[in-house]
Amino acid sequence: MGIASDFVLIVLAGLAGALAARALRLPLMVGYIAAGILVGPYTSGPKVEQTHEIELLAEIGVALLLFSLGLELSFRDLQPVRRVALLGGPVQILVTAALGGFAASVGLGMSPREAVWFGTMISVSSTAIVLKTLAAAGATQSLASRVMVGLLVVQDLAVVPMLVILPQLGSPGNLALSLARAIGLAAAILAAIVMVGTRLLPGLLRRIADWGSRELFLITVVAIGVGVGYGTHLAGLSFALGAFVAGIVLSESEFSHQALSDVVPIRDIFGLLFFVSVGMLLDPAYALAHAGRIAAVVALTFVGKSIIAGGVTRAFGYVNMAPWIVGLGLSQIGEFSFVLARAGLTSGSISRSVYNLVLTCTVLTMALSPLVSGMALPLGRAWRRWQKPAPISAKMEGLETPPRGHVIVAGFGRSGKAAARILQGAGIPLVIVEINHSIFGGIGKEGISAIWGDITGEEILKAAGIESARMLLMSLPDQNTVRLAVQRARQLNPRIAVIARALRAPDVETLRKIGVDTVIQVELEGGIEMVRQALIQYHGDDLVVAQLIEDLRRDFYGRESKLT
Repeated sequence: MGIASDFVLIVLAGLAGALAARALRLPLMVGYIAAGILVGPYTSGPKVEQTHEIELLAEIGVALLLFSLGLELSFRDLQPVRRVALLGGPVQILVTAALGGFAASVGLGMSPREAVWFGTMISVSSTAIVLKTLAAAGATQSLASRVMVGLLVVQDLAVVPMLVILPQLGSPGNLALSLARAIGLAAAILAAIVMVGTRLLPGLLRRIADWGSRELFLITVVAIGVGVGYGTHLAGLSFALGAFVAGIVLSESEFSHQALSDVVPIRDIFGLLFFVSVGMLLDPAYALAHAGRIAAVVALTFVGKSIIAGGVTRAFGYVNMAPWIVGLGLSQIGEFSFVLARAGLTSGSISRSVYNLVLTCTVLTMALSPLVSGMALPLGRAWRRWQKPAPISAKMEGLETPPRGHVIVAGFGRSGKAAARILQGAGIPLVIVEINHSIFGGIGKEGISAIWGDITGEEILKAAGIESARMLLMSLPDQNTVRLAVQRARQLNPRIAVIARALRAPDVETLRKIGVDTVIQVELEGGIEMVRQALIQYHGDDLVVAQLIEDLRRDFYGRESKLT
């Protein structure tokens, strides 16, 4: 069966690895990578034969992963983090490459040329791993996640000049001309994608949507993502980067939500191929033979990149948990190091031993990354307990006359805006806390008191009058932010009533344990309202409808519901 049998083996091995990871309460991608090691060429047992072809298919998984992220984001979402991305991104790359190269030269005995290659290879982080981790945590829309995405985009773009500069380190005669040509070509291609995507693609999707064929719509969406990615690949840019830009462009259209919904299942299957193919690169015999050196490089990479990325984030004014989340989230070595390593080996710039070292360390840091990034909040809280909270770098003004007995609404998105308008119409005093400055600027037009800042910050909560507030309404989807804000609010005002939004069913019990009085699962409540309207029109008996809905809520929330 050729590649078909390999595909079946990978899916079965990935399923086994995922079940084992779930049983051990580990992220699924760790199970996928472990499955890749078992079916790879370096272990006994069933093996994937068409390794190169599987790696090529796996690139589609990365492209679809970035394409789906682009559909979730927009240019407006990245606008608030453009400064840290465009200025801090290059700083992070250069500092990481310089320190990594110095450590490789002094500690690993590499030649100066190999040390430069080594430092550059470890300076990039894994877009695929970070996005998968954020999606699993339901945190793709948080401020810290947007900072990470901005830095990752800059890193992915930086691979283009890296591939031009590094092979010519020995003969830099035409370096400036080659670099200028590569950057000019990249800028022209990205501009062309934006122009075509904003002018032609929405019209094409509108015509196909009017035909009413879901199948044709799905094929068109996938074709756009992988087609644009392949076009950028032919032009010398990253396949995945082109797909990401295509997703961002389409996110501005009315078709983005349906496109995302259709792409996700295909993305997950091809994503499985990518993570398993990563595990197939690891040679356990090499790792055991050089265990000490590999462990030292992996540990120093995690610590060094966390400090550098977190420090850059803090230097650009992001405080509280953001430096910890960004630092630990970007601490792994990325998949583009594979591309750089192959280029270095082919050009004779690095030896086979350096190539194997980078390959092994990259796979291990990617496998351990979900566990490391999960330590961000515990470490951040421990740091805040040990030290005084850092002052807010951006100007933060409290209310001139803080109300008493008011409601604090965290977030002014769709849910927060609806809640605020109803509370305002009922004459209930309220204060909005919003971290997105572009959204914050429009709150004043609503005639509502508002504070710009991170709701998890003690200073922000105090500025919003948490001590005298009667209720805290958490409309934010990011569960990490919700948990931290609720815990801090309870410390400042133990009597405050808290209503919070649960992203998934397991989050309901978690939020209850930290003191949330009423937990609302938005998708469930939306479905309940649809069913309520249907039952009222069908039955016409409000008492019967109310009892059925109460039974449903009791079954889902696990105890007497406060919502009816």
